[in-house]
Amino acid sequence: MTLLEQLNSLPMFAIVGVVILFILGLSIVFMVKSYRAGVALGMDRVKMRRAITSSVTFTLLPSISILLGVIALSGSLGIPLPWMRLSVVGALHYEGNVADIAARAAGMSGGLGSQELTPSVFVTIGLVMTAGILSGCLLCIFCLKRYMKRLKKATAKKEKGQKSFGDYMFTAMFVGLVSAYIGSYLGEGVRLNNFMPLIVAVISAAAMAVFEYFARVKKVIWLDNFSMAGSMLVGMAAAVLLGGVM
Repeated sequence: MTLLEQLNSLPMFAIVGVVILFILGLSIVFMVKSYRAGVALGMDRVKMRRAITSSVTFTLLPSISILLGVIALSGSLGIPLPWMRLSVVGALHYEGNVADIAARAAGMSGGLGSQELTPSVFVTIGLVMTAGILSGCLLCIFCLKRYMKRLKKATAKKEKGQKSFGDYMFTAMFVGLVSAYIGSYLGEGVRLNNFMPLIVAVISAAAMAVFEYFARVKKVIWLDNFSMAGSMLVGMAAAVLLGGVM
């Protein structure tokens, strides 16, 4: 039995299933408590049911991109680990990048999926993915109260038409992140004569721009829920087509 078959075995699904069921149980408990609290406050039950229905719809549509992330990672890490990571605290834009970085640091020079995975590399990838995302939880425990106070001040500034430091910081962080990846794609193209990642990134960005244009300019608001999943599908299709040509 290969390692990938072991990662997709019944015991792995059972372990991950327990975690997922625990999270689902917590969600149901909080949902019931919230509904009862709303009833106790005298809120309209019809309006609350409508809010629940709209929330379910709003949750299901963006989750398509999460499913694509699980599918993308399952070829290298099996289904259970990506399923658990993206179902609990994980984020789509985080998991794949960190898994690839951890794989390279563990000795897979070509990154995730470039060569056969070993048990030690799999453990390293799982540990890095889990430990990295926990930083957000820890920051919430120790810093969220102070952050909320600052956020109220920032909200007050926005109401006056002023921009806060957080707005500039978020924009700078996003531009820096994108620049780092584009730079790495350029470097790979120059060193290894492999420009496919750069081309796929450009095509995906163009697809996202099309979605944003129709959602923001043409006011086709429902497309906003499909922008991430749609651009990912376009990027994957471009990678497959380019892989057969280049």
